[in-house]
Amino acid sequence: MDKNFWKNKYQTQSTGWDLGTISTPLKEYIDQLKDKELKILIPGAGNAYEIEYLWNAGFKNIYALDISEEPLLNLKERCPEIPSDQLICEDFFNLNPSLKFDLIIEQTFFCALNPSLRKQYAVQMQRLLKDGGKLSGLLFIFPLTESGPPFGGSKEEYLNYFTPYFTVKTMESCNNSIPPRDGNELFFILEKK
Repeated sequence: MDKNFWKNKYQTQSTGWDLGTISTPLKEYIDQLKDKELKILIPGAGNAYEIEYLWNAGFKNIYALDISEEPLLNLKERCPEIPSDQLICEDFFNLNPSLKFDLIIEQTFFCALNPSLRKQYAVQMQRLLKDGGKLSGLLFIFPLTESGPPFGGSKEEYLNYFTPYFTVKTMESCNNSIPPRDGNELFFILEKK
């Protein structure tokens, strides 16, 4: 699942995960954020509806990261005022850890990665966050299979990956998922140790 894999997904419009808008749990989470100066990253941003929503809500220090240029161009077309240097076309694991963020929002990226990369994901997230920074968002909770993406997992598995690097503030089943995802999403807030 390299850059060409994802480029092909966007070019052929094989993006069944794409809701066409921000998901309800992330919208409600963002709505309660007060500090508009937060430096926020959304990795594996896809069409980045969350970035668009944040921008329109007054957050200007926001960064979309995707391995494929196509979804970033889609965002730029919808929101031309977002600075191009805040749209990063790069492999998440190659992102310079000197770019420190206050908040990283997870929205289906983790479950799109090969499960063999999950520990590496947790380590990179910890590196990219400022001291006391938070990783928040959604994870899928359904049995882990070899076919994907998306790849599922369980709360217990996720805790094993994250607890060495983060303090778990919240990790619970979503009560506000959209109907097709109802019962399959876990909302979490983790704080860098």
